[in-house]
Amino acid sequence: MTDQPRTRQKAPSRRGKKKRLTPKKVIIILFFTAALAAVCGIIGYLFIILNGERILAANQDKLILPEASIVYDKDKNEIASLYKPNDARENIDLGEVPELLRNAFIATEDQRFYQHSGIDYFSLGRAVVKDIVARSKVEGGSTITQQLAKNIFLTADKTFFRKATEASIAMALENNMTKDEILEMYLNRIPFGKGTSGIKQASEYYFGVEPKDLKLWQMATLAGIPKAPTRLNPINDPEASQARRQVVLKLMYDQGYITEAEKNEAGAVVYDASSMMDEKANPQLYPAFVDYVIEEAVEVSGISEEELRVGGYKIYTTLNPTAQQVVEKEFADDDNFEKSEDDIKVQGSMIIMDHRNGEIQAIAGGRDYQKKTWNRVNKARQPGSSFKPISSYGPALESGEFTPNSTLRDDKQCFGDYCPSDSNKVKYIGAVSMKQAIKESRNLPAVWLLNEIGVSKGVEFAKRLGFELTSDDRNLAIALGGLTKGVSPLQMATAYSVFANDGKSVDAHTVLRIDNSNEDPVYTYRAPKAKQLMKQSTAEGLTEIMSGVTEQGGTGVNARLDRPVAGKTGTTQHGIKGLQSSANRDAWFVGYTPEWTAAVWMGYDKTDENHLLHKSSGQAAAMFGKVMSEAMKNIPRSSFKQTTPQAPEEPTDKAPAQVTGLKAEYDAASKSVKLSWNMVEGDDLTYRVYRKESSETEFTRILDLAANGNVEDLSAAPGLSYQYYVAAYNPAADLEGTPSAAVALEVPPEELEPTEPIEPPIEPQLPGEGTDNSGNAGNGNNGNGEGNNGNGNNGNSNNGGGNGSTNGGTNQNGTPPADGSGSTGTGGSSNPSTGTGAGDAGGSPSEPTTSNGSNGSTDPIVPDVVVPAP
Repeated sequence: MTDQPRTRQKAPSRRGKKKRLTPKKVIIILFFTAALAAVCGIIGYLFIILNGERILAANQDKLILPEASIVYDKDKNEIASLYKPNDARENIDLGEVPELLRNAFIATEDQRFYQHSGIDYFSLGRAVVKDIVARSKVEGGSTITQQLAKNIFLTADKTFFRKATEASIAMALENNMTKDEILEMYLNRIPFGKGTSGIKQASEYYFGVEPKDLKLWQMATLAGIPKAPTRLNPINDPEASQARRQVVLKLMYDQGYITEAEKNEAGAVVYDASSMMDEKANPQLYPAFVDYVIEEAVEVSGISEEELRVGGYKIYTTLNPTAQQVVEKEFADDDNFEKSEDDIKVQGSMIIMDHRNGEIQAIAGGRDYQKKTWNRVNKARQPGSSFKPISSYGPALESGEFTPNSTLRDDKQCFGDYCPSDSNKVKYIGAVSMKQAIKESRNLPAVWLLNEIGVSKGVEFAKRLGFELTSDDRNLAIALGGLTKGVSPLQMATAYSVFANDGKSVDAHTVLRIDNSNEDPVYTYRAPKAKQLMKQSTAEGLTEIMSGVTEQGGTGVNARLDRPVAGKTGTTQHGIKGLQSSANRDAWFVGYTPEWTAAVWMGYDKTDENHLLHKSSGQAAAMFGKVMSEAMKNIPRSSFKQTTPQAPEEPTDKAPAQVTGLKAEYDAASKSVKLSWNMVEGDDLTYRVYRKESSETEFTRILDLAANGNVEDLSAAPGLSYQYYVAAYNPAADLEGTPSAAVALEVPPEELEPTEPIEPPIEPQLPGEGTDNSGNAGNGNNGNGEGNNGNGNNGNSNNGGGNGSTNGGTNQNGTPPADGSGSTGTGGSSNPSTGTGAGDAGGSPSEPTTSNGSNGSTDPIVPDVVVPAP
């Protein structure tokens, strides 16, 4: 048998063959990975613990309050100190804090406070997820311990490293303090807005009681503030505060701290914070402007209000002291406001800004702002016809279909179910020029114009100017300012600034720079790039037609100045169901010169049938005219055609520098107030001392001194509260320097020892009558008066229980405007509060009433029944 050739077999190649991962190898890899992660975790944990202990040990002094922060005006003169040693908070033991109050904060801020060790990993995980979804740091996830760490040691910026350091300190606090000690320190340090810190100070400031006497609704109100102290306190925004209170009450109910009945009862309370405000709450000059600065500084810098007030910061602002002083003087003059039927005053607000750079010059938050502290400059009201340039005339000019010389129609007609009316003396004149229509504030031409270009164009134009109108506002009523939510004076001034600025955006602001205690800048204002919000020709056209409003025969003639000015009046009908009256709810004037823009609003905070305006927007225009003419007297005049403002001329004689270091103290021995201050540089200067008692509306000059730095006020009366400021004066140039920061002082009441009668009564006395003897006068109390009246005259007894009363003022009704009635628009919505009447009623000489929608407030506004024209 023949052998067959053998076939050579090729050995298998090892090239490219993958190694298989056996279960044993997988276990080994996982083991070493886990071990490495554990080691890294332990090292990280130890680092966090040690870092927190190090920071806590090195910064024990931060438990003590630091120096005051200072606010400066545009000339870098000091205007306010945000914290004073005599305003120091008083700490309270946790045992003095009611358990329900503690639970309100725990339920709201840190539900697992007694379970975690400084960091709540469940809340932290939830926060991380929300941050990832939002792609930004939107959720803090901070425990009470972390908040305490941040308030004491850190700033409010949201970064990973800041959060890691915050966690380190929180864990160190947990290792060195008990839970109750941490909660006690937290409640004593947490900021509650309006410059208050700590639960005791906040309880007394907002409600006038100790924490132990707080009611449930008050506890929930306070527990809701720390999330945003500036916005959620019941003074700055009562509505937001009450809404936040509802959230706190629901959390307390959900966690079993209160019953549903308690929740509902506490949530229904309506609180008037102004009734509790201490007149000494704002002793510094210009409180409305300073309060606005604090809110803006917190927003732009990310620094908490607590740290901003006591962190030794220097806050440089845009405040123009001349303009601010004029505003406050005119708002303190009762003759500038309509008289009320009772002691509830007609209120008002005003804001002035330089539209060339957006710098806010002055703010009036209201009358008696130091008592009310309700800044109405950013509160929404119905704008009436002052909205016409925004909703009708502006978009019509922007469309290119109309010019300032276009002819409009003023015919009595209905637009579907909407039948507006004119209230001018001469109604429905047919063809009318755009200039005449806005000058006389005629309603039909504005509605006709918006109907011609389309409501969508009006809404879109308003949006470009910063007004977010709702779906209920998509109707012709917006041509007359009939809005669902209303607008604020700040919004209106900003919008009109665009008209004055050739159609370019204006960024309104008050804060220029913030430096820390080492004078290192922590925030510097950077103006955003201006946007062309409308054609320059549109802005010029609006200026052209609104310039006629202040001319003779225009509704805003009272706002006329000795320089070019353009603007628009606005009034809104009362909208009270069943009330037949031509009285109004709001009165406006918004206007501008080539340099500055200002908005004025007047009205009652709460409108009802007894609290309405019987005069029209002429008084708002008059306020604009009075303030702007005096505030701008040193501002070089220019024209609307001039695009580059002229530089102000340098004065030949300069005013003295600002007085600093003013101190005031009461000397019981001499029964006088001793004042001292730092003298300023200059030759032949004197000093003027100004004083204001708490019941007075403005300061009075009481002393003119030679060149020294101290004086005694011998006329201060016992038991009264005073404010003082000092200004240097140059007699040769007749120039007074910028006032010093004001100081407040309360003179203690004088205790009098009763005197014994020198001789017994000569004859029986009637109850409550003094005795005829020489000596010091004695007063009888409750009919049992003893004492003697010098020189033998009978002394009269005063009943100790008697109460004085002050008449709030003479009732004086204003003259109703001629033809002040006007029909009401439905607003095209099924919402009964939308599209109701509000408009211009009677100006000077006669401003027509507009028909607008309601502001959607709690005050019901019901449309008038209008019979459509055949």
